Amino acid sequence: MACLFYEPSTRTRLSFETAMLRLGGKVISTEHAKEFSSAASGEGLEDTVRVLNHFVDVIFVRHNEVGGAKRAAAVSPIPIINAGDGKGGQHPTQALLDVYTVYREIKSIDGLNIAIVGDLAQGRTARSLTYLLSKFDRVKLYFVGPDELQMQADLLNYLEDHSVWYRKESDLRKIIPELDVVYLTRIEKERLGERAAEYDRIMDSFFIDGAMLSRMKKHSIVLHPLPRLNEVSTEVDADPRAGYFRQAQYGISIPMALLTMLLA
Repeated sequence: MACLFYEPSTRTRLSFETAMLRLGGKVISTEHAKEFSSAASGEGLEDTVRVLNHFVDVIFVRHNEVGGAKRAAAVSPIPIINAGDGKGGQHPTQALLDVYTVYREIKSIDGLNIAIVGDLAQGRTARSLTYLLSKFDRVKLYFVGPDELQMQADLLNYLEDHSVWYRKESDLRKIIPELDVVYLTRIEKERLGERAAEYDRIMDSFFIDGAMLSRMKKHSIVLHPLPRLNEVSTEVDADPRAGYFRQAQYGISIPMALLTMLLA
């Protein structure tokens, strides 16, 4: 397997590398490929992928542009796995992990109340998770974030076309007792534009601490694709409802299953 990463990654890249090694395969890898590969000399993604086809059996690619993985797949006879593409693109392997985590923790997906919180406009994990959750029955989706970072119209239209219930919210505190799953994502200060100076005040509406946790259901869970900034307090870590480190642990199972399916 070749890991071709044009953006930095820790969990995603290492989880797939670990999975490949545990399956008895081998890995060649480049991180920061935008700066430290032939891309720095102007080589296009398509040519890089064509060359790698002679070296490996599967390519795991993270690209800095939306649609990068699709471009790679268009010229590759061997499997391309999308490890995330661009701001506001997709991250399908993370979505598979997230749904698997919910199933492992709660034993069901159907009928759950799920809040996806944070940067929903540009967060590719949030976008891919929304697509995948829409395939289940009676799921209610709450999109919780600042107005500037709310879920984009393309996904909202998709949900409406498929009769999936959703609601936009601007304050997690209002709905926290109703939720079975809180899926947090980072809100980066610079993405708030003119409201960046209000960052600390804005984050109060999207923050999980012990007080917020006390208002959640007994068997609910808090998830985060990591890394976290200040979306969830470290005081939450010891609570059984804090599922984000178990979520990372499950991050080996999904890559192993996917690689086995593609390479068997």
